[in-house]
Amino acid sequence: MNILRRLFCRIPWPQPALILCTALGMVQAQPSVAACRQALAIGLDISGSVDAAEYRLQLDGLAGALLDPDVGAAFLGVPDVNVRLFIFEWGGLASQITLVPWIEIVSEQDLQNVAKVLRLNQRQAVKPSTALGQAILYGANALASQKDCWRRTIDLSGDGESNSGPQPDTILGHPKLKGVTINAIVIGADAPPYSDISQSEIAQLSSYFRSRVILGPNAFVETAIEFSGFQDAMARKLLKELQTRAVGALGADLP
Repeated sequence: MNILRRLFCRIPWPQPALILCTALGMVQAQPSVAACRQALAIGLDISGSVDAAEYRLQLDGLAGALLDPDVGAAFLGVPDVNVRLFIFEWGGLASQITLVPWIEIVSEQDLQNVAKVLRLNQRQAVKPSTALGQAILYGANALASQKDCWRRTIDLSGDGESNSGPQPDTILGHPKLKGVTINAIVIGADAPPYSDISQSEIAQLSSYFRSRVILGPNAFVETAIEFSGFQDAMARKLLKELQTRAVGALGADLP
């Protein structure tokens, strides 16, 4: 693992990955022999409908959720059976950007380092369309390297329906998605929170994600009424995933 990390940090990656090398102290990390109970690939929506303030609320919200004490306890609650984390942004067909390459979460410091990367990251210019299908494929490609994990999950945040590239429901049978769960956070926007318009919008979008985006027997959609509620929604989602998956995976191994 140390050799891979040293090689990674010598590659001239874009800014987010270079920040990660510094923040995580990757060359000093010790090799891990722990089992992996869960691989989480989290995709954040940076499509044209997401403005600068909403972008910041997503990244800072994810950072805040990772530092929530209950979420931290869920990440670290099964010693020697760890969770691996991968974070990317998605927008149009060619607008997927890796922010945090795969990292095994073995301590609270790991979560703090990832949160630091998210808070330091600055938005890059991307095409304004919404390519949900392509985002799923990007997450699936990332998870393809984590086949030793007991469970593999793609998490997508989104505030609108796909309007570019393959439609999400047409690729849910892709071979790389075999055994993968897809969950989502639907974000309401462009209406006063808790108004009739806002409630109708988020209900419609949630229905779209349930019928055309999520995948797997335990898949679910979490909701944030607006971007300011993203951190709380992300914390709820992570708690549900990590606690349920940890118990389920451990139980599956019992005689």
